[in-house]
Amino acid sequence: MWNPCQVFDNGMAESTMMSNSLSEAVRRRVRALLSTARFSQFVGVGVAGAAVDNVALLLLVEVTALGPVAAKVLSWELSIMVIFAINERWTFAEYGAMTPRALGRRFVRSNAVRFAGFLVTLSVLAILVGWFDVWYLTANLIGTGIGFFVNYTCESLITWKVHRD
Repeated sequence: MWNPCQVFDNGMAESTMMSNSLSEAVRRRVRALLSTARFSQFVGVGVAGAAVDNVALLLLVEVTALGPVAAKVLSWELSIMVIFAINERWTFAEYGAMTPRALGRRFVRSNAVRFAGFLVTLSVLAILVGWFDVWYLTANLIGTGIGFFVNYTCESLITWKVHRD
């Protein structure tokens, strides 16, 4: 005989299992993000990347006809290549296969996920320069600091998938 309470109980059990699974997935990701060693390495790499970004931005603005926003696009990609290379060999060296195809996929994924951080940085730069007349290098550093947390989260969880440890 059909028992409606049994259907409800089964549904609750499935819902509880999904809830536990989701909460465990969130906990695993948060633990991965809170790795102080990896975070410290990421900060160090970020400082190197910020230096490349700012030197390139300065040169592009001062030596070419490019404005700060257009120059930022080029300086960003140059810094992303440097950051990716260092992260690949140091910060996330134990994550992912080392085949050329896997490396290429991570590079493309890194560019894609860092685009979110880039949009944050570029928006801050454009707003601070355009609306508040902040010097473009200062605006870029502020934007980079804000975009850093977007990049750390996305790179850790999407590019190198550290939570699958």
